[in-house]
Amino acid sequence: MRTLDQWFAEYAVSHQNPKNKAIHYICVPAIFFSIVGLLMSIPSEFISNSLKLNAPIIENWAFVVLLFVLVFYIRLSIAMAVKIALFSVICLVVNYYIGQFVPLWIFSIGVFVIAWIGQFYGHNIEGKKPSFLKDLQFLLIGPAWVADNLFSKK
Repeated sequence: MRTLDQWFAEYAVSHQNPKNKAIHYICVPAIFFSIVGLLMSIPSEFISNSLKLNAPIIENWAFVVLLFVLVFYIRLSIAMAVKIALFSVICLVVNYYIGQFVPLWIFSIGVFVIAWIGQFYGHNIEGKKPSFLKDLQFLLIGPAWVADNLFSKK
């Protein structure tokens, strides 16, 4: 299994251009956020009826999926898993409140599409294909790479 630094080194190869990096710093979290919103939009009566916690922020499919996603990050780095967990909590809470005002799935699809357009524009500037075309695990490395670049002392 590759280390987090090995993943980052390979990911960085197609993320050298400053404009592409800046686009990724915005679009990668937006995509993560929109996926959480889409997962929260899936009817979750099974979960809420099973747990009976009356806590819609955690009684949904996004929370369930994020638990498995966090296992991936824990295997790479506890510190990174904590950063992703904090961002995940923010995504869950903000998506919950957005869903109180607008249809969450429509909002999330809009964010998802716009953010992916930005990503592909960034890679067009870079002149290199997105890393996930080589290995789908890079879809999980992207958020960690952004967190590492924005919130780590180097």
